[in-house]
Amino acid sequence: MKNSNYYTKRNIQDIDKIAELLDELPYFCSDYFLGIETRTSCQTRLKYAYDLRIFFDFLCKKKYRNLKVLDLTLEHLESVTHHDIELFLSYLSHYRFHDKHLSCDERAKARKLSAVRALFKYFFSKGMISVDNSAKVPTPKLHEKEIIRLEADEVSELINITESGSGLTRHAIGYHNKTRVRDTAIITLFLGTGIRISELVGLDNNSFDFEENSFLVTRKGGNQAILYFSDEVKYALQEYIAEKSNDPKVPATENAFFLSMQYKRINVRSVEILVKKYSKLVSPLKKITPHKLRSTYGTRLYNETGDIYIVADVLGHRDVNTTKKHYAAITEENRKRVANAVKLRKEPDEEN
Repeated sequence: MKNSNYYTKRNIQDIDKIAELLDELPYFCSDYFLGIETRTSCQTRLKYAYDLRIFFDFLCKKKYRNLKVLDLTLEHLESVTHHDIELFLSYLSHYRFHDKHLSCDERAKARKLSAVRALFKYFFSKGMISVDNSAKVPTPKLHEKEIIRLEADEVSELINITESGSGLTRHAIGYHNKTRVRDTAIITLFLGTGIRISELVGLDNNSFDFEENSFLVTRKGGNQAILYFSDEVKYALQEYIAEKSNDPKVPATENAFFLSMQYKRINVRSVEILVKKYSKLVSPLKKITPHKLRSTYGTRLYNETGDIYIVADVLGHRDVNTTKKHYAAITEENRKRVANAVKLRKEPDEEN
């Protein structure tokens, strides 16, 4: 398998993990995952498998107490009432699984309910169960989350701190000396294009066209898109390319663009950690993640263009309503800002 084929490799890993999880799920789940394979991504199916594992564990703890998960049949699934599913959602507020105490917020509950609904809907549509009681259970009310983003001065400061390492501990400075150029390129690319973390770690050396200031990303669902970047982003990327070309330890066969200190493709967790490390120096009260840097870019792009459709297209939102929902607060700010723009009566000096 080529190192450059990040998404193929990730999908194979997900498929292998789903196969492992199926050994912990009732027999009929194999038919279910096969049936939805052509219309769902590997990552979606993997998330479903994790969520269904919790659901079936709940059923055996609270409803079918004399049974194990592997003993459950479609008859048992058919006997699950909407009240059972409502109890499941309540149970998720505080539960125990594999000797760990866990809890779900409203969004996590909604995701698990979605996984359960998809399972019931599949077997009901196939005529393998006679009733789909999951359809009677409403989605938990989701409260709007405040959009956390960096202000313009914080964006500038974040890039400066990433470059300088100012404020880092003595221990962290040792690592910073080795990763400064790479980290600056990563932070600048996030802030200058708004790409997702999965899109960033999946970039290869041949993903870029510096003549056009463009690069190729693989979006959610596997679709590819060409995005464009500014000269500021170009400079940061080329600085990193120059550093890599002068490093004899970089393997000639490694096509990944962003490398870890072990000279392998950097992973999602490492990127999350480095973003947190620098951003907490800039704004300690804001929990800044790669997704918050994406929100920061989306906010600035909307403020500059006033075009929600451009923002949706650049960020890769399939539905512009998703973009509107995320940036509703910006629209509200604009409304407040223009509230006094229209004068109803002339000032006295204007009449003369």
